[in-house]
Amino acid sequence: MNTTAKKQDILTAFHTRHAVKTFDPSRKISGDDFDFIMETARLSPSSLGYEPWKFLVVQNAKLREQIRAVSFGAQGQLPTASHFVILLARTDASTYSDYVQQHMTSIKKVPSETWTQMSQAYHGFQQDGLKLFENDRALFDWAGKQTYIALGNMLTAAAQIGIDSCPIEGFDYERVNEILDREGLLENGAYGVSVMAAFGYRAQEPSRAKSRRDYDSVIQWIE
Repeated sequence: MNTTAKKQDILTAFHTRHAVKTFDPSRKISGDDFDFIMETARLSPSSLGYEPWKFLVVQNAKLREQIRAVSFGAQGQLPTASHFVILLARTDASTYSDYVQQHMTSIKKVPSETWTQMSQAYHGFQQDGLKLFENDRALFDWAGKQTYIALGNMLTAAAQIGIDSCPIEGFDYERVNEILDREGLLENGAYGVSVMAAFGYRAQEPSRAKSRRDYDSVIQWIE
């Protein structure tokens, strides 16, 4: 394996990726390519392995327009993106919830006796280490953090195969949740909106080069 070439390909993808505000509506991502992007989301790591997420691929034009009406940061992306994804986070990702119990025993195949011991430690981590039970928002925000790991992987994977994207936080969370709830997409409150992302092909090149703080100002080695 030529790791030097592979590293350069990855860095090139990072240098050329930017937050696209308007996509070329005439260009569509192939099903195979988008399945690849979504597979990187599905395979992403999450704290404790709980996978407290769900990914809505919103292709319905009417629903997109409803969301656009309450999303100031997606005015250009929603009408033009080839694919638009809403990342949902679990509202009930506590260790002793029915969701986690089922996930760990049925999906992760953890033996019941082993899970009894693990769950005590995991609950302690959530309760004492992270203080997630002090209010309802703390637990949801923790689940939302996990969706950002998947989001990063999706953006990077897309860039590596020449597909553009834009992560989006600029929307009215309460109203988007209301829209999705009316559509029955939040599973009776089991999920809430975390973040959005648009994918497609840029309509034009960015007007200025990518700029970032330099290496030494953001990376500190402690030896």
